[in-house]
Amino acid sequence: MKNKIKVLIVDDSAVVRKMLTEILNSDSTIEVMATASDPYFAAMKIQHEIPDVITLDVEMPKMDGLTFLRKIMSQHPIPVVIISSLTDKGTETAIKALEYGAVEVITKPKLESNESWEDSKMRIIDIIKAASLSKPGRKAHFEKVAPKLSADAMISSSGPTSMIKTTEKVVAVGASTGGTEAIRVLLEGMPLDAPGIVIVQHMPELFTKSFALRLNELCRITVKEAENGDSVLRGRALIAPGNKHMLLKRSGARYYVEVKDGPLVNRHKPAVDVLFRSTARYAGANSIGVLLTGMGDDGAKGLLEMKQAGAKTIAQDEKSSVVFGMPKEAIKLDAADKVLSLELIASQILKLTL
Repeated sequence: MKNKIKVLIVDDSAVVRKMLTEILNSDSTIEVMATASDPYFAAMKIQHEIPDVITLDVEMPKMDGLTFLRKIMSQHPIPVVIISSLTDKGTETAIKALEYGAVEVITKPKLESNESWEDSKMRIIDIIKAASLSKPGRKAHFEKVAPKLSADAMISSSGPTSMIKTTEKVVAVGASTGGTEAIRVLLEGMPLDAPGIVIVQHMPELFTKSFALRLNELCRITVKEAENGDSVLRGRALIAPGNKHMLLKRSGARYYVEVKDGPLVNRHKPAVDVLFRSTARYAGANSIGVLLTGMGDDGAKGLLEMKQAGAKTIAQDEKSSVVFGMPKEAIKLDAADKVLSLELIASQILKLTL
């Protein structure tokens, strides 16, 4: 029998600790080894047993989550998943936590409806499994789960296609676990006149706005959370807002994005496949598809569709990926023209757009 993924839950709310324990223990491959109401108790637990993954709130008494995270990363790096409330302060802090080494950020589940509860439960379990894989040499068991819907649910069969002539290039990027750091590296390598970039990073609503604002401070190009109708322009990257799908569209020679609600696709919203398949349709050979680190297979089929439409396609390699899931699935489908380390992807994109 395979070893279970041992999780330490750190949150000052007893209700949240109980809820997360019930969610995680409902999966046969995960075991909550302990819970702690603050980082001091958590440190005591770690002295007795090292968890595979830690879930961490960012706003707690005695010691805040960021301070605790930095101590963990400097003394004994353990995969950490930030579980935070949807507040402006909380989202900014969570984005900093990703910079300090957290694997992923998710929102605390809410009991709004059975469907939203099941979606939250599924996402938390998936992310804990992905986090466990991010530890070097760590092996974890995954059950194969069929996606709820394909990207067909979001893409209309009518309208113009990529046949209208234009010379402008569009770069479509997809990422999940570990993607926040990968996207930062990619965008920091882009010059002011870089081709227009559209990005789907699996991330909750509000967090994408803070993520975009942070990247805008760090990068030479402009980075913003996408709004419906935004033009795809040189020197600008648009990041799909959390809990919304983003599609590439075209009007004449102008590319723009459509941001819309809809069902989960490949268990995600936004979904990479939705962006990639719309890019294949409306940009075709004028596009470059890039699939970065992440768990699962979202984006693999979409990248193949882009390649079949004449796009150049790139997948991140295993060595530089935090979780070699999405790129691996694309490579299996022969969807990637090139498999490159993260550090080489920006320069390759620029070569392809000369």
